[in-house]
This record gives sequence, structure tokens and C-alpha cells, in this order.
Amino acid sequence: MTISSFLKRASGYLHGHPAGFKALVLVTLSSGSLIAYSDSQSETDRVGLGPNQKEQKKKKVVVLGTGWAGTSFLKDIDISSYEVQVVSPRNYFAFTPLLPSVTCGTVEARSIVEPVRNIIKKRNGEIQFFEAECLKIDATNNQVLCRSNLDQNLGGNREFSLEYDYLVIAVGARVNTFNTPGVRENCYFLKEVEDAQKIRASVIDSFERAVLPGLSEEERKTHLHFVIVGGGPTGVEFAAELHDFVQEDLVTIYPMVKDLVRITLIQSGDHILNTYDERISSFAEQKFRRDGIDVRTGCRVLGVSEKSLSVKVKSHGEVYSIPHGLVVWSTGVGTRPVVSDFMEQVGQGDRRALATNEWLRVKGTENVYALGDCATIDQRKIMEDILSIFKAADQDNSGTLTVSEFQDVVDDILIRYPQVEVYLKSKHLKDVTDLLRDPEGNERESVDIEEFKSALCHVDSQAKSLPATAQVAAQQGAYLSRCFNRRQQCHELPEGPRRFTGVGQHRFRPFRYKHFGSFAPLGGEQAAAELPGDWVSMGHSTQWLWYSVYASKQVSWRTRVLVVFDWTRRFVFGRDSSRI
Repeated sequence: MTISSFLKRASGYLHGHPAGFKALVLVTLSSGSLIAYSDSQSETDRVGLGPNQKEQKKKKVVVLGTGWAGTSFLKDIDISSYEVQVVSPRNYFAFTPLLPSVTCGTVEARSIVEPVRNIIKKRNGEIQFFEAECLKIDATNNQVLCRSNLDQNLGGNREFSLEYDYLVIAVGARVNTFNTPGVRENCYFLKEVEDAQKIRASVIDSFERAVLPGLSEEERKTHLHFVIVGGGPTGVEFAAELHDFVQEDLVTIYPMVKDLVRITLIQSGDHILNTYDERISSFAEQKFRRDGIDVRTGCRVLGVSEKSLSVKVKSHGEVYSIPHGLVVWSTGVGTRPVVSDFMEQVGQGDRRALATNEWLRVKGTENVYALGDCATIDQRKIMEDILSIFKAADQDNSGTLTVSEFQDVVDDILIRYPQVEVYLKSKHLKDVTDLLRDPEGNERESVDIEEFKSALCHVDSQAKSLPATAQVAAQQGAYLSRCFNRRQQCHELPEGPRRFTGVGQHRFRPFRYKHFGSFAPLGGEQAAAELPGDWVSMGHSTQWLWYSVYASKQVSWRTRVLVVFDWTRRFVFGRDSSRI
């Protein structure tokens, strides 16, 4: 029997079986080669749709941004249920916590970026990506207007629009200058990879400029005076990286100016790293002073010119000028223009960030979600629902609430209002029912509505905004993708808490941020860390922990290997001081 006749007979046998049955036949030839024949359900064999049956059309999801939030969402979204389109002005994801290391050549820029198209590759479909910038969100018509940021000389229309059923806004934020004169014209920022590369070139330029002949010592000092405005994690880490770069690498190749270099860190608050534990702030300030970094707290920058900046001491109002060779501005985040315009559309024009509910849906919309630095969760206060909670728990309508009745709704309260759990920890209470005790701490059999209000009136003071960090954004993206993937399932079987102001249950559990710790590298192979469980760690061992955590958090094995290689290269050969 010839192979062709064998395959023909095998095909006839397979087609005689129920649709969907698949078989694999392996035929060994005399030459030793192997032929694989597979039969699967063909288009003509599929059961046709009836006249009243229509193939369900996929919902269109448009994602704006490829930062931590957007990338985390795209990695986990099930595209078998959605048609996903991504719009971003950059075609890569950047591991932003290592940007300060890029400024000084500790790691290379390409080592911390991963092409978006590598990340969004899916086995069961395709995610469309457009390298463009979103200009406007039209919430009324469910459209976004975009413009390509590629070369203007290319043919075709650079502007286009996309329709959506669901919109995910994850465009991040821009640097907040607080409208300080001269900042945008004379300062460097540290939000993007391009910013880090510009700072690296400028640092080298400052040294090359300082060694030119014919300059006075004061002029050389000015060129080598590096000022960082902002004592948060980014500003502190850059100051530490710059100090190490100067002391470990640059002073050996620019010996004539090694004693003229100065680094100044200006902070408007009373301490640097003021969002961290007080022990970390104190440790960082002491280390910087030992290293010769001038830390000036309680100061506000009034303006920045090409060669100096004006600073006001907040305690007594003194104003003085500081000459500089380079200024890095790192003082928080501000709203991007496209987000500001959208906030006006949805009645949030008086806010500094898009307000979402606990399910990350933008307030005032039905199908728009916002993640990451461009948004903030407006946590609902328990006192707004206190009457509804009391009524739901008072099952016998007696007008009083017993401990057992309260226990029936405790789990739903803890899920719906996370500030309750935080309040319990702050008061060292073991159980929510302990809130119902009288002022002397004695148990009560029941409470009326006024006593119930009094017991919970201070809980909402623990509702705080989440920090604008990569950790928060990544968790929000992963959470929202899970909600999208389980949308139909949770529509039929809701998994969220009960609705105190309505009937039934919420479809999903609200977003809950889990803090896994935060690091603050301080230079000299030392770092500080806040770890879960209120643990604080500082010193050399913490720096090695930082290395291991940041290597493991890379988005691909390629970047993981490159970053580790860069760290190793720096230990062996030092940092590269070329202006490339």
C-alpha cells in the first residue's frame, strides 16, 4: 500500500468518527524519517450555527500605557474573551526602580527594558500594539484619539481613533514641578529611560567642562556641584549612586578636580525618606553626612535658573542662592494632560488624580478603569453606610444589635472596608466585636444605633491613599485582569461582599494592596528596607537582599541575566565613564 493511499484511508476513518475527534498517525519509512498525519475538525466539518445563533462578538479592550500597571494587566488577561489593543508612546517596558542605577552606568539602559511585543505574545491569540500617544479620551462615544509619535515625514495620517467597550487607563504620571519657575527649562527629571541617559551624559559633561583650562576654582566648583531636589526614594537613591560613581570611578580619572565635587540634597520636609520608618530616615541622614553629602531639610526651592537656584528656609524665611552644574528634580507626581482633560469630562476637575472605586473603575463612568500613578482609590467610608450596616445586621428589627448579630456581617465589613482591619491593629484589638465594648472595656450584650456609631466613628481615619509605587501599580494590573477573566463567572456566582446599600453581593472582591516591603539603597553597598511584619533592616546584608529581589522581579530572563551581568561587570571593571 502506498503512503498516499494509506493516508487517504486513514482520513476516511477519522472523518467517520464524531466531530472533534483527533488522531495522530506516525509512519516510519525505510529512510528512517517520520511522517506525522493529524486530522482535526475542519471548517466544513464544524457544526454550523443555526439561524438564531450568532457567534458572540468579543468585547474590545483598549489599554493606554505600558508601564507597571498596563504591562501587569496585559500579561494575565485572557484574550480568548477580549479583543485587546494597546496604545503607548514607547514600545518597551522599563524596570523603573533601577533608573537611578542607569544614570551612573551601574546598569545599562537596555538591561532594564523589555520590548512590549515580547511581553504581549500570546499562544491563543494576538494583542494589537500601536506606538502612539493618546491625545483625548471621548467617554461619551467610547473612543480614544491617538497620534503616532513616529517620524512626521512618514506617509499616511498620523492621527487615528480606536473604539472600545472597556478602557484601561495606565498612562502613569509626569513630574510635579509645583509651577516653580525655571524647573522645566533647567532641571533634569528621572521618570523615563531617556531621562536617565541624559543625566548620565550631563554628569560626564560636567567633569569634562570642569577640567578645561582657563577656569577659576569657583567656576570648577560650580560645574561640579550636583543638586537633587526631593528627598524621596528616587532622589535619595540617585544621590547615593552619584556619590559612589564619583568616589569609586570618576576621582581616579579626573584627579585634578576630585576635591571640588559637591552633592547637595534639598528636601522640603523635616527628614528625607519621610514615608519610611523613622529609623531608616535617621540612618540615611547620618550615612549621607558621613559620606559628605549635604542634606538640607526644611527648604523650599523658589526658582531655578541656568546657573543657580533660589532656596527658602521654611523655619525663618531666609532666602539664598545655590550655584549648580546640574539639578535633578524629583518631587512627586503630577497629572498628564490627557488625564486632566478626561477628569474634566467626568466631573473630577478639582482633583489631582483620577478617582476610582475599590474595583478600580473610574467614578462617573461605567466602562473605564484607571490604574497606577494616574489614579487613586477613593475608599468608601464606613460611616457613610453605618445605618445600612446596622439595619442589615439587626435581623429581628429590634432596634438594637447583639454581638452575635454583628458577627454575621463582620466578614463582609472587613472585606468591604479595609480600614477597619487597620484600625484594629492600631488599637491592638483582636476582634471586630471588641469595638462594641463600653468605654470601660466591658462586654455589652447589645448596642443601639448611637452606640454603634460611636464604636465605629474613628475607623475611617485609617483610610489612606496608596503610594505611587511600582508595587501598587503591578498589583492593580494583576487584580483587574483577574476580574476581566472572571467577569462572566462572577456575574452568575458573585464572589464579593454583600451590598449594604442594596441587595445581593458585589460581583468581585475589592482591590486589596499587600505590601511586600520597600528598599532604599544608600550607597557604599548599604541599603535600608521596610519588610512585612514591621521589620526594618539596614546595612550591607540588606544591599544583597536588594540585589536578589530586584533581579528576581525582572520581567524576563533576558533582562534578569543582563542586570546581574552589569552588576558583576561593575564589581570587576568599574562603571563606564564614556559619554555614550
